[in-house]
Amino acid sequence: MMVQALDLQSFILRARVLKLYRQALKIAHRAPVHVRGELKQTVREEMEKNRDCNDKQKIRYLISEGLERVKGLDEMLDMQGH
Repeated sequence: MMVQALDLQSFILRARVLKLYRQALKIAHRAPVHVRGELKQTVREEMEKNRDCNDKQKIRYLISEGLERVKGLDEMLDMQGH
């Protein structure tokens, strides 16, 4: 496999995606034990589904969508006391 050099914009987008992924997993870890595994699996599947996307506009959209979903999950877990 040939490692491709990223331009600065791609590098920054990749960093934002990884940050979102870590953030989502961290919040998923706060979920009740009986749903935690499934939630983490869903996070992983969502990331994998768009792994090969090279459209920067779409990646930006997916990041903002992901941030909204993570925020919603975080607030829901807060309300439930987790």
